[in-house]
Amino acid sequence: MNLHECYNSIGADYDSAVKRMCGKESMLAKFVKKFPADPTYTELVTSFQNGDIATAFRMVHTLKGLCLNLGFNKLQNSSSELTEALRNTDTPAANAAELFEVVKKDYEETVNAINAVDD
Repeated sequence: MNLHECYNSIGADYDSAVKRMCGKESMLAKFVKKFPADPTYTELVTSFQNGDIATAFRMVHTLKGLCLNLGFNKLQNSSSELTEALRNTDTPAANAAELFEVVKKDYEETVNAINAVDD
């Protein structure tokens, strides 16, 4: 699968992402291929599961920003919802665990699509 097909398969915004990279698909591909190795998601999972809501909030907020820059709309939207659910780090929203599961699903879908891109 090529990069454009990858974006289509996950409902991402290829055109806007390429535009953010000054029209250079090669630059976008470089950053997309680095996404699975970024530690933000792993730190989000660890902190959320350990009840460290302050760190989980920072990590999901960072993930949201990464997704926004790369045009990963679906994961950006679920990350945004979890960000808001964790904003009050003393008392996260009642549906935070449910939203966390959606982020996990969307992240796995995104990474699987990226890993299927031909080099």
